[in-house]
Amino acid sequence: MHFTKVIQGSYYSSVSSKKVAFYENSLVCLNDEGRIGQIVQQDDPTYHNVLDQAKADNILWTLADDQYLLPGFIDTHVHAPQWPNISQALNSFEEDWFFNYTFPLEAKFSDAAFAHKVYDNLVHTLIDNGTTTVLYFGSLDNAGNVELVKSCQKFHRRGLIGKVVMDNPDECPDYYHDESTESALADTEAFIHTVDKMNAGQFIKMQAVITPRYLTSCTLEGMRGLGELAKKYNLLIQSHCSENNTEDAYALDNYNKRDSEMLDETGLLTDKAIMAHGTLLNNFDLDLFQERGTSIAHCPVSNGFHGTAVLPVKKALEKDINVGLGTDICGGYEPSIYQTLRQAAMASAMLSDGVDNSIATDKRGVGDARITADTAFYLATAGGAKTLHLNTGVVQEGAFADLQIVHSKYPEFIEQTPYTRFEKLMYETTTNEIDVVLTQGLVAKGEIK
Repeated sequence: MHFTKVIQGSYYSSVSSKKVAFYENSLVCLNDEGRIGQIVQQDDPTYHNVLDQAKADNILWTLADDQYLLPGFIDTHVHAPQWPNISQALNSFEEDWFFNYTFPLEAKFSDAAFAHKVYDNLVHTLIDNGTTTVLYFGSLDNAGNVELVKSCQKFHRRGLIGKVVMDNPDECPDYYHDESTESALADTEAFIHTVDKMNAGQFIKMQAVITPRYLTSCTLEGMRGLGELAKKYNLLIQSHCSENNTEDAYALDNYNKRDSEMLDETGLLTDKAIMAHGTLLNNFDLDLFQERGTSIAHCPVSNGFHGTAVLPVKKALEKDINVGLGTDICGGYEPSIYQTLRQAAMASAMLSDGVDNSIATDKRGVGDARITADTAFYLATAGGAKTLHLNTGVVQEGAFADLQIVHSKYPEFIEQTPYTRFEKLMYETTTNEIDVVLTQGLVAKGEIK
């Protein structure tokens, strides 16, 4: 079997939503399809033959003692045109945040030159943070969305990108909404075809994604039309569902139904749908998500500012609902999935124990809601891959070689176990400790020696 690179070193990879496995001094062999063609463990009788052949072919890369191989991270919720507003106005009220900050900024992305400058920086920054695959909300204007595709191609990033639909003028600013439902659907279909054309000859393929912004911003006719397009082209769907009190109440006030029910009735709650936030999803909603096979993009950092409540991640996973992590740029202030997975663990602890000290200890929290570093890592890798129907997020034969090489931040003053080293990597890693990032075997950051 022909390999293009053999990485010799130790790696971590999820084996379930509750457990991460450690493999020491393995040979991870990459093939010319950008996949992991073979993994040879050190007790395999062929280990030294593969190692010697890699040395002879000059394709061996041996990690340092303090370096570890991890799957590349997957970000399941990014508002790409909001990048210039990162960390801004997070404590403002939602309406002010949208109408005074977010929508005026997104409207600028009809200018392709402006979009090019912003998106090159965004994509490069996310790669620096170890993220190899991103599910993006684009803007209304396809001129800007095309630039996002170009930036992903330029920096060897896998991008899944949606032209945002906002065809309800009653709930959108005068300067930022689709001209009509018909134009929204036509522009969405045009972008689907554009992405297909831009994929020609490209090693890493991008995907167009059906993207109604949320129930408030869309007409039911528009949502039904988008559901039909998703079915026609077999595409992923992304939107928001029960993110906060305002969004949750809109469906009840206007349709006397849950947000999830309206998405379902319009054909948008499917096994290829990823719904962001979901902090107010109740048992009815979670059961409906389970029945439809719909996934959740958990955005714990932004939920802390705008989400009203904490998503019960453990409960969702116990219902076999796929859950990934999202930075929610720029509702979140941090482009790092490392920081996002840390916040996911902290938010689950607060949900479990409660936060109001005026309530008795035994009644304050919901109990048994904590997730471990293993689960948070799973959400960032294998869980995110499942939401996007991609064979990645794991160090496993046949999976895309979407990988990151990281080193320990601090010296080992006392002896560590493989698991305590893993915890340190999860809670300490910054861009400074991420040495190399590969997307589908192509170097996106650093250098393989």
